[in-house]
Amino acid sequence: MSQSLSSRTIPYENNLHRKLLIEKREFWTSAQRQASRIHEISYRACFKPQVPRYFIERYTEPGDSVYDPFMGRGTTIIEALLKGRSAVGNDINPLSRILVGPRTRIPPLTAVEQRLSDIRFNQTAKADRDLSMFYHPKTEAEIVSLKRYLSIRQREGTEDSVDSWIRMIATNRLTGHSPGFFSVYTLPPNQAASPANQRRINRKLRQKPDYRNVKELIIRKTRRMLCAMSPEELTVLSDGGARVRLLAEDAAMTHTIKDNSITLTVTSPPFLDIVNYSADNWLRCWFNGISSGEVASRITMARTPGDWGRAMSSVFRELFRITGQGGYVAFEVGEIRRKTLRLDEIVLPIGEQAGFTPVQILINQQSFTKTSNIWGIRNNKEGTNTNRIVLFQKSANPSRQTLRQSASV
Repeated sequence: MSQSLSSRTIPYENNLHRKLLIEKREFWTSAQRQASRIHEISYRACFKPQVPRYFIERYTEPGDSVYDPFMGRGTTIIEALLKGRSAVGNDINPLSRILVGPRTRIPPLTAVEQRLSDIRFNQTAKADRDLSMFYHPKTEAEIVSLKRYLSIRQREGTEDSVDSWIRMIATNRLTGHSPGFFSVYTLPPNQAASPANQRRINRKLRQKPDYRNVKELIIRKTRRMLCAMSPEELTVLSDGGARVRLLAEDAAMTHTIKDNSITLTVTSPPFLDIVNYSADNWLRCWFNGISSGEVASRITMARTPGDWGRAMSSVFRELFRITGQGGYVAFEVGEIRRKTLRLDEIVLPIGEQAGFTPVQILINQQSFTKTSNIWGIRNNKEGTNTNRIVLFQKSANPSRQTLRQSASV
C-alpha cells in the first residue's frame, strides 16, 4: 500500500484550530504481521503485537524502559521483553496479571506435564453454580478440582511459575468455539456468554456439552505455544521476570513508578462503553476467585466523550510525570460509532495540555476480510482495517504554539 501524507485541521478548545501531519500507509508488511504464538492469550479489545513492536524498534534501545498503563493481555510487555527492553505494565483489572505474568517466566513443557500429572482430580466435584450449559459433568469436576488446587496453592503462598502457567492456560481454555476449549461450542474465548445465552446457543445448535479432558487440553495448548517459539525467545522469556514490573493501580496514580523513568509508552485505552469487561470475564473471574463486581467497579467505563476525555486527562498528566525527556507516548485510538467519532481529536489537546508535544497521527491501513472487533465496527469501504495512533513526545523545550511534524517515522 502506498504512503499517503496529509494534514488535518484539529479542533482544539477555546476555538483554536491547528494542523497536524497525518501519515497513512502500511507500516508493516504481510510477513511482519506474523507474531509469536506466546501472544495467543485472548482478551477483549487487545491490539496486534506489531503495534508496540513498531514503536519499540524505532524509539528505544536495548535496556530502555517500555510502559503500558492499560496492559490487558500484555502485548506491549511481551514485545518489550522480546526486544531486550525492560517493561512496566499496569492494569487495574486483576485478571490482567494472571494473563501476563506467567509469560514473563515461562516454565519448561516437561515441568507443566509433570505438575498436571501430580494433580489429583475429584471426579464428583461440582461448581457452586450451574455450569451444565457449558460443561460435561466430568469436565466440570476436573475444572472445579483444578480451581480448588490453585486456590490452595495461592492461599498457602506456594504457587510457583508452573502453577501460574497452568492457571493462565486454563483461564483461557474455559470457553470457546473449537474442540480445543473445555466448553461446548460458544462465543470466542474473550467473551463469555451468560448461562441464559448459552442455553439459547445450545438449543439453536441442538448441542449438548461433551467430555473434554482438561489436562490434555492444557498440555496441547502449552505445546502449541512453546514449540513454535525460537530457543532465543524461550530463553528471554524464561527469566523475563527480572526485567518486568506488573502493577494493578489506577493508571492516573501509579505512584510506584519513578519520575522520568519511562522511555516509551505504547497503549490502547478503554474506548468509551464498547466493551463490558465484567460481563465478558464473569467465568474467568469465577475460576480465579475474583469478584466480577470488583472488576466492574475498578475499570473506567466512560459513556460519553466528555467523561472519557476527563479520565484520559488524568492519565496523560501521570504519563508526563513518568516519561523521560525526549521520551514518547504512542496512544492507539479508534474510529468508533460508525467512524463518526474520532478519539484522536479528543486526545491531541489533552496530551498537549499535559505538557507533551504532539508529533503526528499514524494510520496503519491493511487489507482484511474479517470483521474488526477492536472498536466494534466493520471494515471500512476500502476493505481495510486501521490502527490509529497519536504520537507524542516529551520535548526538552515543548512548544505550546505549534505542533511539531516529524520528517520521517
